[in-house]
Parts: sequence; structure tokens; C-alpha cells
Amino acid sequence: MQIKTQFCIVLFNTIVLASHAHEKVDVFKPDTHSHVEFGEAKSVRYLLYDVNPGEGFNLRRDVFMRVANLVKFLNEDEPWVLVLPPWGRLYHWKSQDLNQIKVKWSTFFDLASLREHIPVIEFEDYLTVMGEEVVEEIYYLQRYKEGWTNGKWEEKMDIRDCIDRVPYQKDDDGKWRGWFFGYENVYAKKFACLSVQSEAGNMKSFLMKNTTSRSVMLDRAEQLIHGRSGQHSTNYWDARRSMVFAKHLRDIGDEFRREYLDSTDENDKTVLESWTQMKKNHGDAKGGPYISVHLRRKDYLYAHKEQVPSLKYAAKQIKELLKKNKVKKVFIASDCDENDFETLKGFFKKAEIYRYKPTQEIREKYKDGGVAIIDQWIAAHARHFVGTYVSTFSFRIQEEREILGFDPETTFNRLCSESEEECEQPSKWKIVY
Repeated sequence: MQIKTQFCIVLFNTIVLASHAHEKVDVFKPDTHSHVEFGEAKSVRYLLYDVNPGEGFNLRRDVFMRVANLVKFLNEDEPWVLVLPPWGRLYHWKSQDLNQIKVKWSTFFDLASLREHIPVIEFEDYLTVMGEEVVEEIYYLQRYKEGWTNGKWEEKMDIRDCIDRVPYQKDDDGKWRGWFFGYENVYAKKFACLSVQSEAGNMKSFLMKNTTSRSVMLDRAEQLIHGRSGQHSTNYWDARRSMVFAKHLRDIGDEFRREYLDSTDENDKTVLESWTQMKKNHGDAKGGPYISVHLRRKDYLYAHKEQVPSLKYAAKQIKELLKKNKVKKVFIASDCDENDFETLKGFFKKAEIYRYKPTQEIREKYKDGGVAIIDQWIAAHARHFVGTYVSTFSFRIQEEREILGFDPETTFNRLCSESEEECEQPSKWKIVY
């Protein structure tokens, strides 16, 4: 079911929340298409969420889309703001010399673009608005202990005893303490475990009927599925398109493209417009005169060793793509070390092989996550992209290329290993407007 975007603007058109000491942010963006009449004024409520600590950056982006669309549906009936969980302590962020907790979303994403989809606010700004470091209720999402009923998945949710050990404890004052993104003084007033088998959007009824708290947190939000707001829906793609990378990261990627890859948006037909107005057809984008490759190594060398090619075999496939696309440059986005990168380069005699190497200033300012986004941005603009088997890093690049208007044949590809008799290529998850 397609649900039309409706933001509460009649009574909340001028709601303004403090976002730093001297800055103000309109978290409710006017929607020119439709209005919701609330009648009597309702207080703004805040939805927070967190994700299993082991999940990576790009899976967390997917969970954001699920929760964002829940907030979209909530705003059909009453005003809710999504509190963006600070980034930090991610498995793939290996740089020990960087301070990588309490990282704001504005480091990585354009908040104005996010607010074109739903009202959002940074966690620090939420604390300012609340006037104290508190979350009123936490629901810790978990599976059903008994599993599926009769072996079938069915939509349901129930307050249950906690199945596993939870990362929250009640102190002597009755306050629930735990990990709140590195903010040590934050506490929760109430806590409960909630067994769920549910689409994210169907949490709306629970939140509206079972709690009146001003702020509610859903921990382990990855337990919720997209369901009807999945990749074949406009809801999914509206949320995904709103996740525009921060301009400072795009600018760095664009400068690298110009300097090393002879690539500009004007020549490549990849000029970025406001996502609410930008509707590209497949084939509109040409891409820069280079091949981009996401070559994942490290954990994949043992987690997916049957699908990871040797460097020599990867080079063989890249050479074939260079010849097919009549280009001479390759951009490599990879977690491989410098020795592996030099080994890969050694298999090429004529082609120019590049990777992005950030300065220390860039690393300190934008962290490992920002460097990864710069890689993705450069890779997304290539004439032809080839990724890594079931990698969410590759998935996000493929989505970026769908948004920019590339031919799917140049996007949904992956490297094969020598041991694969049949090298199945990625599913073509095409954009929906």
C-alpha cells in the first residue's frame, strides 16, 4: 500500500528546535502536497533507536530507512521527530588513532535532505530540547523464544521477559543505565523487552496505543523488517533518496574525480539536484571514463572465501571490463592493505589504477565513515561498476547509481572467484518513484 507523505504543518509549521547554541532548525518541513489536520494541538514526541553493536555502517543506513518510514507513518496522525543515533564503535572502523564516538549525522549526511522526508534532530539537540539527559521509555526488541508459530512467520508483538542478557541495568535510584552512544549521564525511566515479528510501519499502532511518553527508544531496531516499504516501494526509495551525502564529502570526492579520473558531473551527466525533484531515467547518466571496483578483502577472505577472487583473477576481470568499456583508468574502493593494492597494480601494464588516500586532517575530521563515503561517491560515478558478493557497501553504491540514472547493466555486477562454477550476479533492485 502506498502511503502519501503527510507532515504536520497546520499547527507545527513554525516549530523550531535549538540545534547548537546559536542555530535554529525547522525539523518539520512544509509538504506542499498535503496537510494533516490535528484539531487540538498535540505535543511533539521523539522516537530514538539503536542497532545491534555488531552491525556495520551500511546496514545501519538500511535500518534508518525502516525507522524513518515508521516516523513518516506516525506523522500522519501526530507529530513525531526521529532522533538520529550518534555514530561510533563500528566493527569496520579500525583506526585506533581516531576518536570515533558521538559522531553526528551531519558529518556524513545532509540533514536538510533528510528533513525533506521526515522531521529529524541530532541526539545532542534532543537532549537540549528535553532539558535533561533522559529517555522516557526503552523497548528492547527481541525474537520470540518459541520461534515461528507452526513454522510460519506472522505479524505480532508482545511484552515478554527478556530472552538474553540486556545492556541496561537499573541503578539504586530506579534509573535504567546503559550504552547511550557514549553519553554517560543519560538514563531511561522505563525499560521492557518486546518480542516482535513485524514490519517497521506496524509499530505505529503500538507506539500510539501503548505509550504516552514524550520520548521512546527502540533498541535492536534491525529486528523490524521493511515489509511493504521494501525495495519495490516508493517509501523505501524516498527514504533512500533523502540520504544525500554531506556536501563536504561530495566535494572531496568530486575533486578527486576531476584531478585523477577526468570526471565531472557536467561531462558525466550526473548533476545532482534536490532529491524531491530529481527523477532520472535509466541511461541518463553516462559516468566518468573509468571503471570502479569494490574489492572487499579482510573479513571476506574467511567469511566468504568461496566468492572472493585472488588479486590476479580480480585483475583479469577488470582488464576485460576496461577493454569492453574502452577506458584506461580504474578506481579501487577496498579495505585491502597497501601491499595487496600494490600487488593488484602490478598486474596492469597500461591501465592507471587509483585509490583514494585521505590526509590525516580529513581522517580526523570525517572519520573512517567519511572516508568510506568518499570511496562510495567516487565509485558511484564510474562508467561501469563491479562490486563484491553480498556486500552492503556494494549495495549502497548500486543504489546511488540508480538514483543518478545509470543503466542497470553497468551497475549490478560483482567480481567472481576462480572456484565458482556459476557466478550469480546481484539482483537488480531498480528505483521506484
